[in-house]
Amino acid sequence: MSAPELRTPGQAGSGERLPPDAGHGFRGALAELFPEPAEIAPRAGLARWAFVPVQVALVALGAVVMLARIPGRPVWKSAYGEDPRMYLPQALAHPWNLLQSYAGYLQLVPRVIGQAAALLPFRHASVAFAVGGALVASACGLFAYHASAGQVSSRWLRALVGLSVVLLPVALLEIADDGVNSIWYLLAALFWAALWRPCTKAGAAVAAVVAFAGAASTPLALLYAPMFAARAMVVPRRLREHAATAGWAAGCLLQVGVIVTSHQSRLRPRNPVNAVLFYLHEVLLPALGWHLSWHLRDALGLTGATALAGGFIAVVLAAVIATQPGRCRVFVVTAVVTGILFMTVTSAIAWNGPVFQTTVRVEHGARYATVPILLLDAALIVAADAYARRWWPRPRAVAAVVALVAILAVGWTTDFRYPVRRFSGGPATAWAHLADAWLRQCQHSPTGTITITFHSTYGVTTTVSCASLRR
Repeated sequence: MSAPELRTPGQAGSGERLPPDAGHGFRGALAELFPEPAEIAPRAGLARWAFVPVQVALVALGAVVMLARIPGRPVWKSAYGEDPRMYLPQALAHPWNLLQSYAGYLQLVPRVIGQAAALLPFRHASVAFAVGGALVASACGLFAYHASAGQVSSRWLRALVGLSVVLLPVALLEIADDGVNSIWYLLAALFWAALWRPCTKAGAAVAAVVAFAGAASTPLALLYAPMFAARAMVVPRRLREHAATAGWAAGCLLQVGVIVTSHQSRLRPRNPVNAVLFYLHEVLLPALGWHLSWHLRDALGLTGATALAGGFIAVVLAAVIATQPGRCRVFVVTAVVTGILFMTVTSAIAWNGPVFQTTVRVEHGARYATVPILLLDAALIVAADAYARRWWPRPRAVAAVVALVAILAVGWTTDFRYPVRRFSGGPATAWAHLADAWLRQCQHSPTGTITITFHSTYGVTTTVSCASLRR
């Protein structure tokens, strides 16, 4: 890491420009969220042509890493939750009808993955869900690497931003390598899309696609409205600067239209205390490592472990807010507040709190912790980058970077691969057994069709032609 130019707190870094109307006060603080990255030097010859193949290779590599994280039976031989019992049957029964609602809202990307599964030979349909989910996670990690350029000047530390997505410690519990939970990775990427000011038209187009995909896949994307509103206030009104905003707005319009016409409601208000319990026990405690959190529980009990982990994170972030420049300070506050907002909404309407028992192999509602944990990781990485930019190579900057890498590495190494209940006797199904069962039903069906029911809260039933299963 090269020695950065020294500057006073709150001053933009060398080559990094704030919006032209950035000043003091509230508007100036908002402008700190959207610094323009340094201009990218033109790539010459081979480097220019190699850029896209390198990005494709990195996404493929990340997907392989994601698939390798699930132990036991190869993950592509299993199918989880709504993937085999709803998205696949509906894609077979109604090809390319991607705007169907479920639970009262639209899930565009999971349905696209389901349609891809329907195009494969029936016995290999599960491959599409596992590989599709892994590719989405990997692509979101690579996008976070690029989109965090305005906030994290060091390429090495930006790599940690991308790795935090692919190596998320709690991912194996619910969201890794399936189609239905790909929306949580998209929500994490959407946070960075809201902040990124791409230097190229291609970057703007990618940001628009990510923003549209996220908003069209879950109504939780509406929670980013304050960030996009702030962007509209302080970022110059050029088309490239607001491509992500346009994509997000288009996805939200589509999402709201499906919600209004679906005549279903997912709102089931819970005890508001759930929000506090969820953030303490399911976000702060496992934020630095899932198995680490269980070692702390064994040693200190749930309350003691939560106080230690949560207190450590709170002290570090408070020190960052008190000592670092305005841009870092504003980002850290935004990341933490956004994570708390997501936690409050999801735990208030969906999480059942202490009704379900949590063990080291199963955590009901772990998906709801995805965005808050990744934003805490992002806050720590941005803070380390701020130390490095101001003081590198002084000892305090070196210590900050080394401490960050050590803290993240604990969770990433100990939680890289571990058994979870959903793939060993849990809700994930051995796809070969389920496929054989459906084909046996077809042998005895006088109508040439079978009925597949997904026994969720909403009881989705789909009639599928046996001809579509015998390809």
